[in-house]
Amino acid sequence: MGQVFQHILDAIPLLLAPMTILAMIGGTAIGIAVGALPGLSATMGIAVLIPLTFTMSPVAALGMIAGIYNGAMYGGSIPAILLRIPGTPAGVATVFDGYPMAQKGQANLALRISLVSSSIGSAVSAVALLVLAPPLSMIALKFSAANYFWLAIFGMMTIAVLLSSNPIKGLLSAGFGLFVGMIGIDMLTGIERFAFNRLELLSGVDIIVLLTGLYAIPPAIDLALSPIKTDTDVRPVQQGDTVRFRWSSLIPVWIKASLIGVITGIIPALGGNVAALFAWNEQRRSDPDKEKYGKGAPEGIAAPECANNADTAATLIPALTLGIPGSSVAAVILGALLVHGLVPGPQLFRENADITYGFMLAMLVTSGLMLLLGRFGARAFVNVLKMPPQLLAPMIFILATVGVYAIHNSMFEVWMMLGFGILGYFMEKLNIPTAPAVLAVILGPIAEENLRRALLISNNGVIGIFQGTISIILIVLILATTVLPILNRLMSRKKREAVAAGSQE
Repeated sequence: MGQVFQHILDAIPLLLAPMTILAMIGGTAIGIAVGALPGLSATMGIAVLIPLTFTMSPVAALGMIAGIYNGAMYGGSIPAILLRIPGTPAGVATVFDGYPMAQKGQANLALRISLVSSSIGSAVSAVALLVLAPPLSMIALKFSAANYFWLAIFGMMTIAVLLSSNPIKGLLSAGFGLFVGMIGIDMLTGIERFAFNRLELLSGVDIIVLLTGLYAIPPAIDLALSPIKTDTDVRPVQQGDTVRFRWSSLIPVWIKASLIGVITGIIPALGGNVAALFAWNEQRRSDPDKEKYGKGAPEGIAAPECANNADTAATLIPALTLGIPGSSVAAVILGALLVHGLVPGPQLFRENADITYGFMLAMLVTSGLMLLLGRFGARAFVNVLKMPPQLLAPMIFILATVGVYAIHNSMFEVWMMLGFGILGYFMEKLNIPTAPAVLAVILGPIAEENLRRALLISNNGVIGIFQGTISIILIVLILATTVLPILNRLMSRKKREAVAAGSQE
């Protein structure tokens, strides 16, 4: 514990550097704006703006990313409350009670409840990251090459199967990611793989090109193809003055929602939208007055907003310690770490402890900045929401193109980004999740490298990778993760067929 405290003290001067403070303020403001714009998300915002961090120090860059992440999770509640449009997927549950409150002339109160709840959730999540990540990193030091192989497989299979309503589609996405991850020169043999004699592909596909293509371009295409809205399409919302409200009544809600958000964040494949829905449903279930929910209950805003922000730093716990992101945005942040030469895993806490703890402290600081900036930004961003989607779409295309071109000054990578973008657009239309593909690009090479290393050092050949308590536990988890959902789908299908046959008789 004393060593952890010393690492925190070492990180504080890096965090208080003027450039880092400006980066956190700017990132938080940008994150709120990104979250407030329907169709955009924290994942897309981080993916597009990572190139802007190339010239920054790692702590400043990660501070900006922390601000974008926290800010976007809160920003999604602004259009959800005022216009009944979730700015981000995590804002869906906020619509249930937020918009009815706005219709009753309590929009200011609803926005303040959302802001305070989001800030509390983010702070609790950051503390959980600081407390839980170091012990987990020490446990990870005990992992062998075979353990890391199975851990990487577990991460890919979990995301692929649980994140999609159809496990086959999730596995298909992961398979595509594995293929992309193999492009380039094999580091062990020096043999060219899937480069098709293109010099630009010898070093592999840059993770930023893939992330920008899959997450920035599809929403821009949707915005460009959306019908033009007139003034009559947007219902006017009275903002009203803040009424007298007893904030202490929300303390039990915040405690419960924070726990739900942290636990949900640690579990791979769930994410803030699931945490928000869990928290709203649990709050309604445990409240004697269930009828008030969905009609403008303040608790119905506090619970989901606190939970989806308590998920933010918590979802980074397995990402930083084990290299397994629990969500698509965590996968993007892993990409940002790699861009700055930081390899996720237990070595991150040994070799780059000051930067790592600086990032975790930045998650805590930006939760406070969000509280300050959110007070001034909510009303301003309401006007931004009136921007025609057809104007917003080309802005996203321009930002994405400039950002990707700036990586290596390569038009080839720009065209590759657009290709990934078109592919990502059709994947979304076919309900094929893109997160497994991104995760497979990151974890695929790790799984391959550790498998080959384990086979080289094992005296028992292939049998060696199945030995050891940790490997056996991970294999059981992989089988449970993949087999149980498939069995449930088969049983549900047979049950539906039986019911259909009974109705025909």
